[in-house]
Amino acid sequence: MKKATDLFEAGFSCSQAVFGRFAEENGLDYDTALKIASGFGAGMARNEEVCGAVTGGIMALGLRYGRTSDTDSSATYDTYEKVNELTKRFVRENGSYICKNLLGGIDLKTDQGQAEYAERGLIKVCERCVKSAERIVESLM
Repeated sequence: MKKATDLFEAGFSCSQAVFGRFAEENGLDYDTALKIASGFGAGMARNEEVCGAVTGGIMALGLRYGRTSDTDSSATYDTYEKVNELTKRFVRENGSYICKNLLGGIDLKTDQGQAEYAERGLIKVCERCVKSAERIVESLM
């Protein structure tokens, strides 16, 4: 099993890295996990909303604990509890779970924003977020 940071460094998005890290141990094949998570990177397709590392973690927690029966509302409650704990800890460690805030307000949808991301070495912020989300999700599983 690869670590989320290894996947991120290999070129997968933050969401793919975190969700891919937990997929197989929770019954989902690796390739399918990468496909599912592919649209969530950079705060949902560079919209800089919820950090992709966090959404990858939310999907991983849902995969492990999520509800599959219409009569099992306790699974929903338990999953929400874990997701709320993930976001609380992530904010405590990183200051926000909103991608735009984490990256200092740049616009990843523009060429200028992409250039600024590279020039300022903001990939280090994303690496930190991937490590943080992975560690928190591990502790919640």
